[in-house]
Amino acid sequence: QVQLVESGGGLVQAGGSLRVSCAASGRAFSEYAVGWFRQSPGKEREFVAAISAKGAVTRFGDSVKGRFTIARDNAKNTVYVQMNSLTPEDTAVYYCAASEQRNWDWTTPSFRAQYPYWGQGTQVTVSS
Repeated sequence: QVQLVESGGGLVQAGGSLRVSCAASGRAFSEYAVGWFRQSPGKEREFVAAISAKGAVTRFGDSVKGRFTIARDNAKNTVYVQMNSLTPEDTAVYYCAASEQRNWDWTTPSFRAQYPYWGQGTQVTVSS
């Protein structure tokens, strides 16, 4: 099993940048793909980005392509999402989730049910 803790959320002005992190504890984090999702009040949880266990494959949701990047440092058991050119529409609670690489379908990274492990989320607020 793996436990996930998000951090790095906060308040930022539109056009600004923020980096959120997902720190994992437990065994063999380097064997897990990690996805990021976000949810704002009254909306469905939305896929943001994902990265394979070794970092070779990355995927992004349409709404963040070209603005967000994702990376991981397996030595630190941490996955990062760098968010640039933020808009108020990016305001949400951001969650990271993990799936064993062998069970992860990189062609459908937005499929939430394939991620059995979830963090508690970190709030990102973008002011206009």
